Amino acid sequence: MVTAAASAMPLPGPALAGAEGLRKLMINPVPAKPTSAAPPADNRMAELVRAVAARRDRAAFAELFAFFAPRLKAFMMRGGAEADIAEELAQEAMIQVWRRAESFDPARAAASTWIYTIARNKRIDRLRRERRPAMSEEEYAGALGEPERGDAAAERSEDECRLARSMAALPDDQALVVRMAFYDDKSHSDIAAELKLPLGTVKSRIRLALTRLRAIIQDQDR
Repeated sequence: MVTAAASAMPLPGPALAGAEGLRKLMINPVPAKPTSAAPPADNRMAELVRAVAARRDRAAFAELFAFFAPRLKAFMMRGGAEADIAEELAQEAMIQVWRRAESFDPARAAASTWIYTIARNKRIDRLRRERRPAMSEEEYAGALGEPERGDAAAERSEDECRLARSMAALPDDQALVVRMAFYDDKSHSDIAAELKLPLGTVKSRIRLALTRLRAIIQDQDR
């Protein structure tokens, strides 16, 4: 049965498609707690980069790769790269992180800013090789947009961690349709066909899941 609160929540349209749309839908309405220190997520990333630099710590690099590789791929795709190219560039950027970890200076930039800048430079290099127009580096940079700031990336990371914990608290049937709708970017009709469910059932499950997710996240912030 769909509650009044659930039925009142609009289902996401194209503007909120994808995992980023789910993050915005769930997290943005919740006021962030003020903080003057660097967010814990970015402190952790800096520690991991330093571990790679100091002792070529493979476990630290594996954690960095697992966290940043999918985010860098999404960053590349937002800049217009095809999925396979975006994945290749993300991997190249992470290899550069491994090779150049010693050059990371936490006094100059957050770890996330440093890594996103490496990825952005990889994308600029690829554009130059593929298109070879007479464009300056500034023009390339303008076309791609600015790399994500360290504090913004860290806030995004914390939001995504909260969302992942909240997703784990959903019933399996609700979590499944949310993942298919947001992370796999499938339409409600496609989900209904794949799961062999009525379209109305899929929509109801998504509404219930979004209502429950928002309540869980708000409880975490109290």
